[in-house]
Amino acid sequence: MERKNIVIIGASKGIGLALAQQLAAEGHQVFATYANTPPSIQHAHIHWYQLDVLAPTPLDLPEILDGLVYCPGTISLKPFNRFGMADFQIDYQLQVLGAIQSIQSALPALKKSKQASVVLFSTVAVQQGLPFHSLVSASKGAIEGLTRALAAEFAPKIRVNAIAPSLTDTPLAENLLNSDAKREANAARHPLKRVGEATDIAHMAAFLLSDNASWISGQVLHVDGGISSLRV
Repeated sequence: MERKNIVIIGASKGIGLALAQQLAAEGHQVFATYANTPPSIQHAHIHWYQLDVLAPTPLDLPEILDGLVYCPGTISLKPFNRFGMADFQIDYQLQVLGAIQSIQSALPALKKSKQASVVLFSTVAVQQGLPFHSLVSASKGAIEGLTRALAAEFAPKIRVNAIAPSLTDTPLAENLLNSDAKREANAARHPLKRVGEATDIAHMAAFLLSDNASWISGQVLHVDGGISSLRV
């Protein structure tokens, strides 16, 4: 297996951390960012950098990058009329403009790879239409459009795909899973009768970064316990 250089924006916890650990264990060089507190996880193949995606500074990246993953996100669920314009602007800046700036910054290095891969994150709520999800759905809907547009523009040298998870047990979803009753209720909503784990999503991201996915681009792949397509 060819060893790759991969940057993960937002790798200090949740899906980003699970992915960083998996890729490092496979021997890839991982350039991982955190927002505030340096992670305690240390590995010879993980190189940590502090980065505020809302006020980015240039990263000291390798000349050639084979992959970029953008993980920062939010889950804020409440009625539409309780969101202000500032809420939508801040969320869009984090989830969409942050991704755009990261890709633009890394693009020269990605173009030097034999075949690079960009992985973004959407949500099952974009395609399903769920109440109280207007904030996240607006931003992640833009991510899905960006995924397809960039996949077309960057082909054939750079593949671009997105993953659309359902509820996943990460620090981001802590308030939705902070009791046995909440966990059981959310698990029951899914045909596979459990909420996702960070590793479930990390495995798909690692696959999309790999040469095994070399004929996949412009796709939004649902890793969601079957909730988007099954009725059981």
